[in-house]
Amino acid sequence: MAQTVQVLRNNITTARTQDTPLGTLAESAVRLKIESFAVTSNNVTYAVIGDVFGYWNFFPGEGDWGVVPMWGHAVVQASSHPDVVEGERVYGYLPMATHLDVVPGKISDSSFMDMAAHRQPMSPIYNQYMRLAHDPEHDASKEAERMIFGPLFKTGFLIESFMRREHWFGAEAVILTSASSKTALGLASVARHRSPATRRIGLTSAANMEFVEETGLYDEVLAYDALDKLAQVPSVSVDFAGNGAVLARIHAHLADNLKYSCLVGATHVEARGGALGGVDKMAGPEPVLFFAPDHAVAAIKEQGAAAFGRDIAKSWHHFLADAEGTVTVDVRSGIDQARAAFVEMAGGEVDPSLGIVIEP
Repeated sequence: MAQTVQVLRNNITTARTQDTPLGTLAESAVRLKIESFAVTSNNVTYAVIGDVFGYWNFFPGEGDWGVVPMWGHAVVQASSHPDVVEGERVYGYLPMATHLDVVPGKISDSSFMDMAAHRQPMSPIYNQYMRLAHDPEHDASKEAERMIFGPLFKTGFLIESFMRREHWFGAEAVILTSASSKTALGLASVARHRSPATRRIGLTSAANMEFVEETGLYDEVLAYDALDKLAQVPSVSVDFAGNGAVLARIHAHLADNLKYSCLVGATHVEARGGALGGVDKMAGPEPVLFFAPDHAVAAIKEQGAAAFGRDIAKSWHHFLADAEGTVTVDVRSGIDQARAAFVEMAGGEVDPSLGIVIEP
């Protein structure tokens, strides 16, 4: 019997756990038993913009209920594919569940793709599974960090690369909302090392001020109620919070000094407003949603996979050093703990100093 957490798509703080029969394994398919995955604000974003970018389509739910994707590790429990053996471990895109059947294709020593028909319209970035025995990024001692930070860090890396290619739109400073979020920390680290001339300003709640300051990744940290202290210099904003009211205040305060407005995530689901799909018109530049997979595909095409991989690996090691000690790994057992953790995260109730790992 498999267990899956399903989320009400139009009210993602409502979730349930469903039991489903495993069924017969299809020809040339592989059954993965999910060992672990992280629950982060990134997963909340998948749910918030799931209808826009097809995130609900990877692991179909039932009716109004959807399955939120996670990043994690799994072991091959059963295989009818000659090139994938039982007991092999993989890392990749997984449902909030205990099991997943995939159809391996484009197989190499280090990875394979899930060729299931319903997944082909989506970005190939999400359909790749890394085979840990030959995965150059795998470090057995850093599996938790990879699940917690890896996808979020790569988004931060791609944002910095995009901004740098555009010469930061002439900005002297980058303003990051939800500065305690793991994606924001990733961007701040990459910018620190690759764009040191760009001043990094973190915005956060009063409750998270101490945590954000202690990371040492920002030149300045301000609480949301102190936005009037933002310096009037050419700036870009990167909004991870999805709080329309806060973003509107940034736009109004900086006016012509805001050169670009980038939307990335949605950690404040209840206050999206004009920031993610809302109707409110803001002053200044039109906010533009950043879709990391498209940027990743473009970067790989431009640089080549090997060069792109080397750049990410270098920045990843810098980030691991920067983030050392900032997050405590919180391992929770059981699929119901996944449901509870996601509901907490969607409600903005999780301590940013915790990295939640579920072992279903």
